[in-house]
Amino acid sequence: MEKTSIRVLVVDDEADFRNLLVYWLKSKGYQVITASDGKSAIELLKQKGADIVFMDLRMPIMDGVDALKNIRTFDAITPIIVISSYIADPKIQEAQSYGMSGVFYKGADFEESLPLLETVLRTHKNLKK
Repeated sequence: MEKTSIRVLVVDDEADFRNLLVYWLKSKGYQVITASDGKSAIELLKQKGADIVFMDLRMPIMDGVDALKNIRTFDAITPIIVISSYIADPKIQEAQSYGMSGVFYKGADFEESLPLLETVLRTHKNLKK
């Protein structure tokens, strides 16, 4: 799977962080679509689909855990990496029960998340075979 054919959905209510993550992902060759809340993310996944999702846990309208729970009712396989500002966020444990694929911490260097992104995509690709 070529990176240019991989669509990443980035969901975060903080426009500055969302734009930085989009810029970084595009610089790595990924196609990127965005949403600013969980409800919009669900609609985008239903309409356009995505190969992987980066989803913030704490957002207005619909938070990441509720969105993840809802997504799993119609899509059990798309990998979802949750985004959190807090290492000890109790919502991370809750998200694990709905099948998240990993955690990206907002304070981390984006380059540190590249192995997580690539591993999750490789695992997902092998599971789809």
